[in-house]
Amino acid sequence: MGIPRPLHLPGVASKVRPMQRIKVLLVNLYELGRQPAGLAGPAAWLRRAGHEVICLDLSLEKVGDRALADVTLVALSIPMYTATRLAVEVLPRLRAAAPAAHFCAYGLYAPLNATFLRGLGIEAVLGGDCEQALVELADMIARTRTMAQPDPPVRYLKHGHLVPDRTTLLPLTRYAHLKIGAERRTVGFVDASRGCKHLCRHCPVVPIYEGRFSVVPVDLVLADIRAQVQAGARHISFGDPDFFNGPAHAERIVRAFHAEFPEVTYDATIKIEHLVRESARLPVLKETGCLFVTSAVESVDDDVLARLDKGHTRAGFEHAVALMRAAGIDLAPTFVPFTPWTTPAGYLTLLHTLDTLGLVESVPPVQLAIRLLIPEGSRLLSLPGFRARLKPFDPALLGYPWNHEDPSVDALQQQVQRLAATDVPRAMVFAEIWRIAHEAAGVPIPDRQHEPQPEGPRLSEPWYCCAEPVTSGRSTF
Repeated sequence: MGIPRPLHLPGVASKVRPMQRIKVLLVNLYELGRQPAGLAGPAAWLRRAGHEVICLDLSLEKVGDRALADVTLVALSIPMYTATRLAVEVLPRLRAAAPAAHFCAYGLYAPLNATFLRGLGIEAVLGGDCEQALVELADMIARTRTMAQPDPPVRYLKHGHLVPDRTTLLPLTRYAHLKIGAERRTVGFVDASRGCKHLCRHCPVVPIYEGRFSVVPVDLVLADIRAQVQAGARHISFGDPDFFNGPAHAERIVRAFHAEFPEVTYDATIKIEHLVRESARLPVLKETGCLFVTSAVESVDDDVLARLDKGHTRAGFEHAVALMRAAGIDLAPTFVPFTPWTTPAGYLTLLHTLDTLGLVESVPPVQLAIRLLIPEGSRLLSLPGFRARLKPFDPALLGYPWNHEDPSVDALQQQVQRLAATDVPRAMVFAEIWRIAHEAAGVPIPDRQHEPQPEGPRLSEPWYCCAEPVTSGRSTF
């Protein structure tokens, strides 16, 4: 079932400002350990409309840290799977703290899980570029003290842009940092675009944006960076689903960014096919301070890559590694190694590829444990015969469960998951995964091709998506 097309909330005239204002609580549950952009953007829009905004980051704060009895609207940011699951735990506490409030959920994963969220008592579900929709909700409540229940969920409301308002968020120093050897740098987080032009079948961006993306004006991106540098950021992480969806736009941004802040470094997420196609731009990234690029490689099995519609092959991945090394930029590949099509031999191929390419230190162990998540609306459901391999939709999982036809593959995933949760160096975890994977496949354990590599620059909290849960957010509630 796809996600319905956009609609405006009934009875709302978005250009008419209400005479009354309300108090809105914006709640972050988990955003990969970063200062939540999912609160900063809506805060700017709601404050411009005259509403009072409180920001509560439950990854670092507790519900009781704010006086919430007079809050009229509670809006939960749901940008990813982990945040959706944490909403189940926190909603009773929020309702007790704000008994008169209306509740809504917004963000990438909200429309994908609209039925589940409404079952928890969420009255409105918003997705995509939903800042204007949040203002409309607040305006409606200010006028009528009621909230219409939009059905289907509102999504992809294309509109103008405002500089995110981070003034009442917790300091950047409370969040994930950049590690370069023994050095630690405070990290800021910026979006230079919205959506994605690609249709990878497993990606949660696709059901919401359906291949569309829009850029954020350069001056607004720079204003957001400027505010975070003034707040102490010495590294910026571009959070776009793909920084090279608009390569010329990306180049304009990094050139202007570097000209103003030549000592501040950055990272970005870029598809393998874009790294290859736009390889002439890689020296520009290097010159302007790019330390590493995250790329969702997902697999080194060409058959699996074709099923996921990733747009690259194993050979393309290996070519991208060579291009990035030549440019002097680290590549941080991410994977979904456990799928219904994974074989023990295929998993070994992944490990051998990482070893041969000298990427062991570039891959957090969690990336070797990730198991494919199939949410409602996933394009994977359109693959011929694929639904027959799945169990019925499970609201507790927020997806369609599946078991591998070879039980040893599921058993191996569970072993790797336990190893990935241990707090030991990456090379040591990889060595143990190397051992158990060869034993599971029933083949001799060969020597490794590479000695342990030096650690490259990395964020202190690993990036991942499109996966069943392997680690939890750090919410305190």
